[in-house]
Amino acid sequence: MQFTNIYKKNFMSFAAVAVLCCLCVVQSSFAAEILGWGEIAFNSGDFAGSDFVSISSGRYHNLALRSDGSIVAWGQNDYGQATPPDGNDFIAIAAGGWHNLALRSDGGIVCWGDNDHGQGTPPEGNDFTAIAGGGLHSLALKEDGSIVGWGKDYCGQATPPDGNDFIAVAAGYEHSLALRSDGSIVSWGRVYYGQDFDWGDDYGQGSSPPAGDYVAIAAGGWHSVALRRDGNIICWGRNDYAQATPPAGNYIAIAAGRWHSLAVKQDSSVVCWGRNSHGQGASPSLAEFTTVAAGDYHNIALKKDGSIYGWGDDLYAQTSPPDGNDFVAVAAGRSHGLGIRDYGRIIGWGRNSEGQASPPPGDDFIAIAAGRWHSLALRQDGSIVDSGYRNDYNRWWGSLGPPAGNDIIAIAAGAKHSLALKSDGSIVDWSNYSYMENQAMPPAGNDYIAIATGWDHSLALRQDGSIVGWGSDSDGQASPPGGNDYIAIAAGGYHSLALTKDGRVVGWGYNESDQAVPPEGTDFIAIAAGAYHSLALTKDGTIVGWGDNYYGQAGPVIGSGFIAITADGGYSLALREE
Repeated sequence: MQFTNIYKKNFMSFAAVAVLCCLCVVQSSFAAEILGWGEIAFNSGDFAGSDFVSISSGRYHNLALRSDGSIVAWGQNDYGQATPPDGNDFIAIAAGGWHNLALRSDGGIVCWGDNDHGQGTPPEGNDFTAIAGGGLHSLALKEDGSIVGWGKDYCGQATPPDGNDFIAVAAGYEHSLALRSDGSIVSWGRVYYGQDFDWGDDYGQGSSPPAGDYVAIAAGGWHSVALRRDGNIICWGRNDYAQATPPAGNYIAIAAGRWHSLAVKQDSSVVCWGRNSHGQGASPSLAEFTTVAAGDYHNIALKKDGSIYGWGDDLYAQTSPPDGNDFVAVAAGRSHGLGIRDYGRIIGWGRNSEGQASPPPGDDFIAIAAGRWHSLALRQDGSIVDSGYRNDYNRWWGSLGPPAGNDIIAIAAGAKHSLALKSDGSIVDWSNYSYMENQAMPPAGNDYIAIATGWDHSLALRQDGSIVGWGSDSDGQASPPGGNDYIAIAAGGYHSLALTKDGRVVGWGYNESDQAVPPEGTDFIAIAAGAYHSLALTKDGTIVGWGDNYYGQAGPVIGSGFIAITADGGYSLALREE
């Protein structure tokens, strides 16, 4: 939501650094990776290579296994499902709805994420050979060919059949599948779907398919997919979006999402069918894939070169996380993010319903700002480009477009308004929101050096070190403390922060989660404010967080080497030098 704070070691004095942070101007040769934590989690450095060997998708998150046996996870992280365990002895991965499983080389199982129904508590032992994660249950295949199930079992989905001739398992939302060594399939769990709803149909997703020589199985939300040895696909179960009506073809791999299905053909292309509400049912144009994985509304595919390709819903950056370690600026919006690479190009990720995560082309950008439904970018020539929601229908929350000219030195994007700082020290807005509590009516003057926007309020820092606030002030968030020793400002949802010359953090405004009560200390060099949490960067490159920590967005953040911080909603972002 706010500007990026950048600390440049050995570049200039601390006071000058803090002011430049507020202006969000990139003038350094450093390059770093982006780390995201809280409700949305990822590490851009994890995607710098192309050595992935296996993939799996949960509801809104993904897993990938590297050739060195380590696990990478990204996407929704409200239960910690996108925070994988350390180690490089893993040989298999499986993503459930909100939980995950990983198989170690010694045959033991590790789980993480949601465990409300025991789905994240694996059985003891070191004799497992395969794993599967369902909506709220889990399955594992043992060396002797038998199956173990655990987790929610109200439909019997976690109670596998007897036998020791199984070679593969798959778990859907309320049903499960197993493949026998003779090529036949056994199903269990919910067979009748919708008996308590208007559909009233027998979808049969828990029934066994016709006899045949099957080599692969996949369990979707309420349908099932199986691959025959001859390359044909058989589907059964719920079919209201044609997710159980596969196209003819010769296939080598299959996957099933909540209401859609997909498969890899022998020519390495991918075919999708079923629901396409978020683009998850659209087939990519590339033909270089080896396997696929499907979430609720998104897909990922493993390419022949070991890299990962994603498409469909990107609400939690599950299909387009930033990759690499060449970033020099980062900005967090409500459900989307932006980053500037060291050569001046912007990339975006996350929710893109209004185009807010689709940055403009070009390699001459020096600053970025992310709001709730829109984004801003500042070019080297001092002009502004915006993307996302515009006031096409004259709605009161829309933007009328940025001001023309080449004299802008800083930008800030709020929930429903935007600000720019001009080279003459004056502030300009371009929102159609001025009649609503005056948050888009900046104060007069030409002595401002920094700006910050919250959801419905704004802050500005004067040359004399004093702060001015305006806009919604229901919780005092637009009423800064007196004094003229401030060098940086940050505006959150309904609270505000300021950094003093001596390295202290001051907070005010809404404080239900103590987000406006910063920690003591005088070693802070940058600040950031999210919806209900706050962050501060210390001189030694570590991050301190406080306030709402429901998703882990306030940390603790492990490690050092951080050089920039930003936050919004229930997540946080930071740049970290390697």
